[in-house]
Amino acid sequence: MKFLFLFFIISSNCFGQAESSEINVINKRLDSIAQLEAQLIQELEILKLTWIQNEINTVGIPTAGIDQEIIRHSAYQLSYNEEHEQANWVMHIILPDIIKGNNSRSNDFREDPLVKNSSAQEIDYFLKELNEDGSYSYDGFGYDRGHLAPSADFKWSEKALSESYFYSNMTPQIGDFNRLKWAELENWLRGYVTDNETNLIIITAPILTPNLKKIERSPNSISIPEYFIKVALDLKNNRGIGFILPHQKIERPLESYTVSIDSIEQLMGYDLFPDLDNLKEQDIESKSDYKPWLPARQKGDVKAIETRLLPKKSINTNDLRQLIDDGERHTVCGKVVSTKKHKKGHVFINLDKKFPNQILSVSIFESNIKNFEYEPEIYLKDKEVCITAKIGDYKDVPNMVLDHSKQIKLLRDY
Repeated sequence: MKFLFLFFIISSNCFGQAESSEINVINKRLDSIAQLEAQLIQELEILKLTWIQNEINTVGIPTAGIDQEIIRHSAYQLSYNEEHEQANWVMHIILPDIIKGNNSRSNDFREDPLVKNSSAQEIDYFLKELNEDGSYSYDGFGYDRGHLAPSADFKWSEKALSESYFYSNMTPQIGDFNRLKWAELENWLRGYVTDNETNLIIITAPILTPNLKKIERSPNSISIPEYFIKVALDLKNNRGIGFILPHQKIERPLESYTVSIDSIEQLMGYDLFPDLDNLKEQDIESKSDYKPWLPARQKGDVKAIETRLLPKKSINTNDLRQLIDDGERHTVCGKVVSTKKHKKGHVFINLDKKFPNQILSVSIFESNIKNFEYEPEIYLKDKEVCITAKIGDYKDVPNMVLDHSKQIKLLRDY
């Protein structure tokens, strides 16, 4: 019996040693695979960064018509302007890899070592003082450090993302611009890339003119742009679009600020893509159709009707917020892009932009449906109309309440 017990113990130890050895072998193999994966990821990143620079060189960098200090970083290029202490323009590419990228904001803002006479610095935006408890106190100058090439466009590469925090890629932006409509535009273009599985060549620029105001406490006298432009070029689908945004809090939809690339080149005074094939350039840069660029959930939305096409004393759906609860009746014209009939019989109509991005909602309560000689949710769909009523507010959206069909008139009938 003792012999059998000893045999069991010895056998168990042997088997245990064998299993432990196999585990060690597998762990070593896994380590080797992890090392190989890390090496391949690094090599792939290098190839992507090289491809980006080659693609930029294929279409050419903007020809500003002046002696430019061209700075080349891993994933973008820029032209630095010493007078205004920021870039004339920044050029980069958004890759579909952003959907898989997991690098988060590094916030390692720092001076750009490649700028000959030094770039802007932290002290141009705020002062920072170390407290006794190790925390910092900040004395801000009132402006965000606004990225021209946004860091989120590089989250597939730790190196490229970190380089996006050079001060040469920064411009002073008020918070209500940088964090709202400017951020929306950046998100919009990233959404386009992932929705269409394509790359976008992007040029972003402040419009730098003489006599711009400066940040008063900025040691390097950084200029405060009054306008910013952004241009997107999709070579896969032969598409291009431009945006000109005023540097202020913006209430209007982004599509209100779309223009052709040709228009921006006329404004800037130079060619943005000088080496782009001539036939492609003529076809792409002359168009300003914003509809293919709309996010998937905004397909069907339209621009506000141009003021010159409206009846006298009427307005479009832009800038309605300032008229909310002013006590006056206004005539607002737009296209009915969506309608809904509630189970209780109420009808809701949106002009120009659908839910959840509606810019003007119109309500017809069930008790007033009898005052319409047609079913408004059916008859009005996709028609351009002018509606007369007071402008109120419903869940922070301008709203008009209708009592009678006489308050609605088709635009074509004017």
